[in-house]
Amino acid sequence: MRGLKGRAGNSSLAASGAAVAGLAAVGLFTVACSSGGTGVQDEGAAHSVAKATPSAVPSSNGGAQFAKSVDAVELIKSDPKVSERVKADLKPCGRDTYPVDTSYGNLTGGASPDVVVNVMTCGDAVGMGTYVYRENGAKYENVYAAEEPTVYSAIDRGDLVVTKQVYTNGDSSGPSGEEVTTYHWSSGKFVQLHWVRNEFNRAVGDGEVVATEPPTKNEN
Repeated sequence: MRGLKGRAGNSSLAASGAAVAGLAAVGLFTVACSSGGTGVQDEGAAHSVAKATPSAVPSSNGGAQFAKSVDAVELIKSDPKVSERVKADLKPCGRDTYPVDTSYGNLTGGASPDVVVNVMTCGDAVGMGTYVYRENGAKYENVYAAEEPTVYSAIDRGDLVVTKQVYTNGDSSGPSGEEVTTYHWSSGKFVQLHWVRNEFNRAVGDGEVVATEPPTKNEN
């Protein structure tokens, strides 16, 4: 042990030899008991700590384990499926800071992660449009778009969850509820899987969840 000095002499050497022999004997006894399945419990090899290294190898479900960053603003501005209104309103809130949220994940089962882009307003971060991009060769293809006030999308366990706040006549203090629609990628497109409407009970200050039948028209 560092910092401790032993006395010189044969007696210390003998003591050291005896100690080493004793430890060796204990080690042999432990191994023997472990291999026999009785006595000392076999805990197996000690766990080692390994550094996590990013890998581009696809996972078992076909989605890549990590994503390369994309220029979400450039995607939106160069996308012909994005309306001119959204493009015109997409301006920096500060110095080179755009009101854009970007998420990466496996939605369409491709070899590369899909990209979800939400475009918002600068002041109150209200959603103006949400888009899903799938890598197709050297470019990204728009496979989903919804452009309406308060819309916002997220990735949840491989599905696309789109949330939209609902306002009724006379709502001046905020939304009266929200609609949450879950889409699953199937046969080359997003198919509606679940639909829930949450109505906010303002009398008690909490939201009341009311599950209704999904609308007849899917938002693809």
